[in-house]
Amino acid sequence: MEFLMDFIKILVATGRDVLPIILLIGGFQLLVLRQPIPHLGRVLVGSVYVVFGLALFLAGLEKALFPLGKIMAAQLSDPVFIYGTPHAPAIADWTAYGWVYLFAAMIGFATTIAEPSLIAVAYKASEVSMGTISQWGLRITVAVGAAVGISLGTFRIITGTPLYLFILGGYIMVILLTLVSPKNIIALAYDSGGVTTSTVTVPIVAALGVGLASTIRGRSPLIDGFGLIAFASLLPMIFVMGYGLLIFH
Repeated sequence: MEFLMDFIKILVATGRDVLPIILLIGGFQLLVLRQPIPHLGRVLVGSVYVVFGLALFLAGLEKALFPLGKIMAAQLSDPVFIYGTPHAPAIADWTAYGWVYLFAAMIGFATTIAEPSLIAVAYKASEVSMGTISQWGLRITVAVGAAVGISLGTFRIITGTPLYLFILGGYIMVILLTLVSPKNIIALAYDSGGVTTSTVTVPIVAALGVGLASTIRGRSPLIDGFGLIAFASLLPMIFVMGYGLLIFH
């Protein structure tokens, strides 16, 4: 019963969030274009599906994925697991966290490869390029970039290195690659950085970062726990431009 009540609250909130989009599209169709809405029945049924699907997804995040990410981060960074003692050293030894880096890379790859937005972008890129850009080639490239980025982000949390140093260095690399990459891959690379931070990746990655920062001495969940999503956006841009250099040269 408690789960049902929580789901109803999420469903109402989701409907409230989606309603402005429906009103905007319907208003433009009827008032600006002055055309009837084609296949009105299918549109209404699809809207109901969207609301219910988003509500179920958000309920799943709240009940499963967020807690799971936090639990996994806590277990992997537990001093007993890392150092064999319940007392962690004052300064974290970054070389002892190999399993954390591996888990971060694997979760980054798995969530990114399953992103619906990435699948849509890869399909369109393959379609407009007449197959020159492979759907799976692009998806795997972006997923590997996200995996490397999230793993690098966990390294930053463990070492306590300021976030801006990594971001500044990363965007300098993006600018340099933009100057030498083929023109027909640059826009796609920039879009690829955005599609990684969507419905599947963000909740798990955010939970991982906050959970990891909560278990390491001297780290703040607010200051150090966030920033992983920035890595998940930045590295795919670099990897896709590198992918473009390979397939167009």
